[in-house]
Amino acid sequence: MREEGFERQSVQDRAYALLKAMIDDGRLAPGQKLLEAQVAKAFGISRSPARYALQMLHREQRVVEARGRGYEVAGAAREAAPGPRAILDEVKIAAVQQWERVYVELERELCARVMFMSVRIVEERVAEHFGVSRTVVRDVLARMHSVGLVSKDTLGRWLANRVTPDKTHHLYEMRWLLEPEALRQAAPLITAAELESKRQTVVEALDGFPRQGFDTDVVEHDLHVHVLSHCPNGEIAHALARTRMLFVPTRYLFDPVLHIPLSSIEEALQEHLRIYELLLARQPNRAAEALHGHLKAADERWLLRFEGAAHASPAELPAYLVSC
Repeated sequence: MREEGFERQSVQDRAYALLKAMIDDGRLAPGQKLLEAQVAKAFGISRSPARYALQMLHREQRVVEARGRGYEVAGAAREAAPGPRAILDEVKIAAVQQWERVYVELERELCARVMFMSVRIVEERVAEHFGVSRTVVRDVLARMHSVGLVSKDTLGRWLANRVTPDKTHHLYEMRWLLEPEALRQAAPLITAAELESKRQTVVEALDGFPRQGFDTDVVEHDLHVHVLSHCPNGEIAHALARTRMLFVPTRYLFDPVLHIPLSSIEEALQEHLRIYELLLARQPNRAAEALHGHLKAADERWLLRFEGAAHASPAELPAYLVSC
């Protein structure tokens, strides 16, 4: 498979894209059974991205839960006995850098856990679990620390603190106070070509929404990081860096804990589009007002994750995380 941008996708998104293609072109027939371990072995990946890929397909109703365990390819009347296990093409997904592989899986694990509790990350167990050195683990944790996802306690231990409605509200309050002003200052310094390019990304995301390859992370960073990076006031940029952890769950639209209704994501994209249109019309004050409203609405959308978590039961912690 060599679709444009495929090699730049995360491991879990590549696994999803491969399975979807196999279902769509008939290589996987209705009623055939798919298991996490089977997908992981065929694609040469760990079970976490395999699980994510199957969850995405289940949400899209391309697979259904099988009796016992695993999933079955949708599309045919289910028989009393489980269907035959699918025969998967062995397509080894291209390796990514060690730190990136660990980062993606650890990030998703932490994001789901901190909706319920604070956890301590045990470095040596992370290294053992992922089969990497502690140097790689420290690199990953340092990157997570830079965006506020983890912190260190007085004993030097890595923690991911529980995310509460109050904390996210305070971070959004900080954003809606600072980002509109950053946008006003940045507006005269952004070229029309850059704005049009980013506007087009949103237009493409809305075309047939949601579609394969849709990446909210790109859209979020385009506006809230790249556009605002033109702001000449470095202190505003430094302060806003502490709020980047709010972007992380938008990467996991199909996670049973972290997802929010797709209609809410579509609303957010429409708000991004409106901001770009105002910037292109050289109306920075109105664009700043629209950004302020967008962030207020985003605060409300984030609360939907807490409502979803209230009805979910946290899964057993992996060995490298300890409740605290």
